[in-house]
Amino acid sequence: MVSSVFWCTKGALLLLGSTRDTAPVDVHAVDALADEVFASLSRVDQRRWARVYLRGLLLTQGKKSMRRLAETASGSPSSWHSLQQFINGSTWSWDAPRRALAAWVEQRASVRAWTIPQITLSKRGDRLVGVHQRFDSQTGRTVNCQAVTTLFLSCPGANFPVDWHLHLPEEWVKDDQLRQEARIPTTATSEPSWQLALDLIKRSVRRAGRPNVPIVADLSEAGELGAAISTLESLKAGFVIAVNPRLRVAADEVPRMHRSGHFSQHGAALSASRCLELYRRRYVYTATMMGDNGDFRQTQILSALIRLPASPRHVYRLFAEPGDDVPEQSPIWLTNLTERRLEELLELVVMHASSKVTVNCMNERLQYLGFSGRSYPGWHHHTTLVSAAYAYSRLAHPALPARAAASQIA
Repeated sequence: MVSSVFWCTKGALLLLGSTRDTAPVDVHAVDALADEVFASLSRVDQRRWARVYLRGLLLTQGKKSMRRLAETASGSPSSWHSLQQFINGSTWSWDAPRRALAAWVEQRASVRAWTIPQITLSKRGDRLVGVHQRFDSQTGRTVNCQAVTTLFLSCPGANFPVDWHLHLPEEWVKDDQLRQEARIPTTATSEPSWQLALDLIKRSVRRAGRPNVPIVADLSEAGELGAAISTLESLKAGFVIAVNPRLRVAADEVPRMHRSGHFSQHGAALSASRCLELYRRRYVYTATMMGDNGDFRQTQILSALIRLPASPRHVYRLFAEPGDDVPEQSPIWLTNLTERRLEELLELVVMHASSKVTVNCMNERLQYLGFSGRSYPGWHHHTTLVSAAYAYSRLAHPALPARAAASQIA
């Protein structure tokens, strides 16, 4: 798998995470961002509390409880009741602010991809909205958590969350009492994470139009990959998606693959991992990788042009970084960007990996995602404001031209 910390692409080092301090907080600039992003809020007091909450997120050190946010941002500890009402009790829609935030980011950063990772956030207790028991493949343990799907606007070295989905297990949508207590709307259903990723993509397309950058997502658990790919193809978007290593594909020589639209004539169906293993000697690409200690080494990338049973007239590329073999558990990527150089495809994969690091940073170092509210609207209100706070912390460099600020982010 692509497991390195750095990839060297066209002479540029693409950093997965960053420990660089964020920009100093300019309260006037924060208020200007709040006014722009939350201009759709109908009431003056709502827009004022959006300012206060955003200030609190950026100025409060350590744990960001409602009391501490209120005291830091307004100087009045007693105002936390109003701030709590604004986040958990108010009925404002988060759709328009997220659209405005995405536009704000795109004006200041050279966005190279939409990346959609699946995130597990460990939680205590069982009353937080959407919390449930889930097996975490990264730790090998069953954890009490919220499962989150996030859409990032990504560029080398920086990722900006602009939309969120919270996975709701069956018990949260079937239990009328839980739904009522958490104020879960009737339109919210229990969907797998890969379906939430597609929903985020379609929602963003409705807001902003067809993306002019590739979409990078993990669809390895998709039950109907053919339908998922059809959805992406209908958007006329380039995509790079992680697929199940057991996905059935058919591969053949490139000239032969282009001569016929009949899937079965050019080789029997086999798993994606087996296909790449068969192509090891004929289609190996060498890339330069930089490790943790700063040294460079060469790595081989397996790649094969393939067809899928569901769409035999289309040619896709599989690629992966193997170890001694291509085990069933290794992440394998599939793309319709068959003419792109593998360096470019790897850069997109790295951006997807780095977006997970961004969420970990927001959760652990910045403590943005420790929301303890129990309402579904409150969770979405909070994540919308958190997204704006993070965008400000990475892009608000008053002394730099707008797009130059993104290039300074390491």
